[in-house]
Amino acid sequence: MRDGDGWVLCHCSRHHWGLYGAAGLLVVRRDLEEPHVLLQLRAAWTHGGGTWAIPGGALDSHESPVEAAIREAEEEAGILSHHLEVKGIYSDDHGNWRYDTVIAHAHSDAGARLANHEADDFRWVMLHEVPDHDLHPGLRSSWDSVHAHVLQTLRD
Repeated sequence: MRDGDGWVLCHCSRHHWGLYGAAGLLVVRRDLEEPHVLLQLRAAWTHGGGTWAIPGGALDSHESPVEAAIREAEEEAGILSHHLEVKGIYSDDHGNWRYDTVIAHAHSDAGARLANHEADDFRWVMLHEVPDHDLHPGLRSSWDSVHAHVLQTLRD
């Protein structure tokens, strides 16, 4: 158990995982004809199990959102950080709890693979096809804003 593990009741009256907030890594693959992002099918036993999301989890007290997102992506998806270029962060702020989507570009699959028991599958998905998946409720509710941030990183 890490020191950030635990549930928080946010100001929106919803329970969220991560005593210090949470972060996930949205890897945008740039070596394909169209940008693709890595989605993971969350294992049935996890919060939001059976839905598609990005690798992520609770921040520990000593971590920045970027550090936590990269750590989680390595643990869950085998992502190799030296393949990544962090381009931005989208924050979904709930007052006393926040989820940071760290947007990073890669020019390969970045080593993506099933690396632990928290995911049942991974898939590279064209950016415009992400909403066609049964998304984790948190990702579904923030997707339009996250998508806009991703598009901005592609223009910069």
